[in-house]
Amino acid sequence: MYVQVAYLLSSPETVVREFGAYDNIRDNYPKYVVSLDEFDMSQNGIRHMNIKDFLLSKEW
Repeated sequence: MYVQVAYLLSSPETVVREFGAYDNIRDNYPKYVVSLDEFDMSQNGIRHMNIKDFLLSKEW
């Protein structure tokens, strides 16, 4: 599993930067971007989660 952490995804440039961290990783492990944002911005198979939901998830 890969986890990229950001404070807020407040601008399009930030979204591109945080999700772009996975551009060169071509495996099937789950990929997450975790931030304080309340709404889901998942894209291209990369899951976005709120930090509280991520930490309280039963999966971990």
